[in-house]
Amino acid sequence: MMKILTVVGARPQFIKAAPVSHALAEAGLTEVIVHTGQHFDAAMSDVFFQELDIPKPAYNLEVNSLGHGAMTGKMLERLEGAMQVEKPDIVLVYGDTNSTVAGALAAAKLHIPVAHVEAGLRSFNRRMPEEINRVVADHVSSLLLCPTQTAVANLAAEGITEGVHAVGDVMFDTTLAAVKRAEGRSTILERHGLTPGRYAVATIHRAENTDDPERFERVVAWLEAAALHSAVVMPVHPRTGKLLASRNPAPAGLTLIESLGYLDMVRLVSQAAAIFTDSGGLQKEAYFHRVPCVTLRDETEWVETIEAGWNRLWTDDGYTPRKEIPDFGDGQASLRIVDLLKAL
Repeated sequence: MMKILTVVGARPQFIKAAPVSHALAEAGLTEVIVHTGQHFDAAMSDVFFQELDIPKPAYNLEVNSLGHGAMTGKMLERLEGAMQVEKPDIVLVYGDTNSTVAGALAAAKLHIPVAHVEAGLRSFNRRMPEEINRVVADHVSSLLLCPTQTAVANLAAEGITEGVHAVGDVMFDTTLAAVKRAEGRSTILERHGLTPGRYAVATIHRAENTDDPERFERVVAWLEAAALHSAVVMPVHPRTGKLLASRNPAPAGLTLIESLGYLDMVRLVSQAAAIFTDSGGLQKEAYFHRVPCVTLRDETEWVETIEAGWNRLWTDDGYTPRKEIPDFGDGQASLRIVDLLKAL
């Protein structure tokens, strides 16, 4: 029986792992989920396992609230121990967090094949810790599971062509499954008195925006200006919440709300007039719901959304003409991933 050890630790990874975990179970494969603890409070972790029906992690390494080096080092040490106990056939990692790179390195050093979901993404900004994590994970992976042809091309430019597959986007799989469930179960609009199509959703959490006080002020000022034209609702990430709580004066015109579970967030985003975010995942989710997005960064790894006219950088004046993005697939990426894992 093939055993897959899945490493997750942050909100976007729980969302990506859900359809793959379901497909692994349907295929009769054994999955051992290891939660690094990177996102640890109930609103950023537990609720996603409950709402997305993800099996409870076999391990919770409880590594969080540390600097990049200390966090990655502790994860690496504890993941190595879990892998030595479990002896998996493959280690599966997602995205671009410290959990991703720690999982990939721990497995590679133990000579366990690594499969990287969302391989090949590049912002070409090495100042971003996420970019370093992506590059390192890709270069030690045996199976590179790309969401788009652009990602395949990025890997080829770095000399990586073996084990590379364009499978589509697993977040699209999750979104398709969640939309109807969210309509029936989420009361987020009613709780906050929101009218569909009459508000924008904003999120800020990237270190490039939160660790630089001057840049953080620029981002908040941009959102305050946007709020002059439309209501702006902002689910607050814990890191961002601390900064906003200490800011004087408080942000003008922004409706700050609690961190949301996945179903609430799906309903909030799907009914919005616009999305303002520095999140890579939310840029895609905006497109999945056909909601225009403004990315609060100077570059994006999801260039397809820019080229298709559904997204723009905050430094740009307007959108290109809109078109569809076939690269994200048909909602069956998770099934393709499981087939490739079995073949490996």
